[in-house]
Amino acid sequence: MGEAAGASPLHHLAPNLKIPLARVQTRFRVLECPVIGAPSAEGDGFMEETTQFIGRHWRQAVEVIILWVIIYNTYRYFKATRGARIFTALVALYIGMSLLSRWLELAVIGWLLKYVSVFLAVALVVIFQPELRRALAELGSHRIFSSMNERTRRRFAELLIEIVENLSRKRVGALIAIERSINLKPYLETGTEMDGQLAPDLVYTIFHKGTPLHDGGMIVRMGDERIAGAGCVFPLTQREINDQGIGLRHRAAMGITEESDAIALVVSEETGAISIAVNGRIERDLEGGELRSRLDELLSNQEPDEEEDEDADD
Repeated sequence: MGEAAGASPLHHLAPNLKIPLARVQTRFRVLECPVIGAPSAEGDGFMEETTQFIGRHWRQAVEVIILWVIIYNTYRYFKATRGARIFTALVALYIGMSLLSRWLELAVIGWLLKYVSVFLAVALVVIFQPELRRALAELGSHRIFSSMNERTRRRFAELLIEIVENLSRKRVGALIAIERSINLKPYLETGTEMDGQLAPDLVYTIFHKGTPLHDGGMIVRMGDERIAGAGCVFPLTQREINDQGIGLRHRAAMGITEESDAIALVVSEETGAISIAVNGRIERDLEGGELRSRLDELLSNQEPDEEEDEDADD
């Protein structure tokens, strides 16, 4: 008859080896090992604790990321300005006085600092008013709000390049501000208003030495690609610049781009070098493909992601 159901296969092995069945079963159990990869109670507990931790604290992680982005971009905008030094001095003074009042238990000074902080916040808005306006201007001039299509932008860029290269070859100094989303009407009123077609010959005539309007700046509307005015007075940058090669035209180009989202093109009368100013920074001695590529980026509102190199005044 066959073996009874459930009988161990060791019943056949034990007689042949002449080893007691109990001993074989004991040795067999000793050699048993757990299956690799089998779930364990400790592993399940760790995963559960991790999931619960993430569920409780994910909002704090999001807050840290948002604050880091805000602080980093604020630092990028303001680090090269004159107001940055004022801001650093005020913050250092406030923190120092706060620590001193707590350490020495100066109740009156601590109370004053508590209420002075409100006025400090207002003062910072006033101090950084140009930078805040420029930041909002950049947001408003983003490419998602632009009404120009790619073909029109390229044609406009090619026309501007033709104009500045013509001026450069003839060593004619020029300062051209391209109006984008922020209206340059206040600066237009300082010069001669006009509504002329943007053409190399007309621009050359305006900036030719000896004409009444050659010393001022020209404003070109990006929307309709026409000259809005010439002989305009632009504000000079308030940044501290050590490079003696940067003249009044370059300073005015930096100044108008600090106060608005305009793009400024500068042609040096002495060297014929072409420069572009945007966001208060100036990029000098651009030629050929580099000039074309940079102007295309700016007119398309496609700034590079990486941090731009600071100009010579940093």
